[in-house]
Amino acid sequence: MAAASVETCDILVIGAGMAGASVASELAGTYRVLLAEREGQPGYHTTGRSAALFSETYGPPQIRALSRASRAFFDGPPTGFAAAPILSPRGVLTVARPDQIEALERELATFPVGEKIRRVSPAEASALMPLMRDGYVAGAIHDTSARDIDVHALHQGYLRQFRAAGGRLETGAEILGIERDGATWRIRTSNLEIRAAIVVNAAGAWADEIGVMAGANRIGLVPKRRTALIIAAPDGVQIGPWPMVVDVDEEFYLKPDAGRFLISPADETPSAPCDAQPEELDVAICIDRIEKAFDFPVQRVENKWAGLRSFVADKTPVAGFEPGLPGFFWLAGQGGYGIQTAPALSRFAAALVAGKNPPADIIDEGVIPTALSPARFRA
Repeated sequence: MAAASVETCDILVIGAGMAGASVASELAGTYRVLLAEREGQPGYHTTGRSAALFSETYGPPQIRALSRASRAFFDGPPTGFAAAPILSPRGVLTVARPDQIEALERELATFPVGEKIRRVSPAEASALMPLMRDGYVAGAIHDTSARDIDVHALHQGYLRQFRAAGGRLETGAEILGIERDGATWRIRTSNLEIRAAIVVNAAGAWADEIGVMAGANRIGLVPKRRTALIIAAPDGVQIGPWPMVVDVDEEFYLKPDAGRFLISPADETPSAPCDAQPEELDVAICIDRIEKAFDFPVQRVENKWAGLRSFVADKTPVAGFEPGLPGFFWLAGQGGYGIQTAPALSRFAAALVAGKNPPADIIDEGVIPTALSPARFRA
């Protein structure tokens, strides 16, 4: 058997989903960067299966800070990055049944209530989403600042920017071994051997496995399966301008999507890293919850899929070098927030990889480096 070819680079980024593609794009041009993807195409897993919403009020504090720090990029990406705006108007209606009013009050207390975010009455909620079932909604919050994200345009923009800066993408490159060899790393993949000074672990659901392979301790990453369906809208109904509707306890969401609805039971079922597939029970639960909340029957499921959203215990991303393991950088645990935080998180991570301070505009939004560092698990 012929020996695998050997490639040398400054930085190897493992995983070409949104996290890997964005940080690789930020690093290329300054460094020789190789982006290795185990699948035949980048973004096959979680990136390609996202509900794709930008909301500065979604997620824990560090996620909200990263989202705020990403807004400027979304509103004004670099020239040539995308052919059309990456964000488009949508809005989110967070709804509560009578037994969920206390949860709605707690949720409202975390929001910067103002002109774009306000409490609305059941009647107002029904006017915003005419298909809500009578009597279902006891209270709601309307956030007009939330917008749809064109995930494909964002991901492809980063990959295009990466290639233009001289970066190289290697698909079908499953990582088989990582070991420290003097001052560099030696990485074996299914089709080549790589020598790199720095390894950036952006492997999504597989990040803990990659870390262990390199000699790092686990960060406690738990991939969780989420199910989604595309269903037909009622005949003759124009749903384009309607907001996304989210249950306050995240028991479901419904989002208009190109004249149809994207729906989910918002499940979070722990899973081993895998090519996630929808379970029929989760599909049935999803349909039941949607039919209880909305006054129309789900007559046809046009498509269904599942994806893995990977979390650590505090649901905050991990970005930083592994203590005691030179040149091994974690970029993992984005959970369900990796798309909307990608612009800020990639810049933050790229600065740390380069040995620089995080960008001031990101810190100014409230991002705390120690809150993202893997050192928080190593005390």
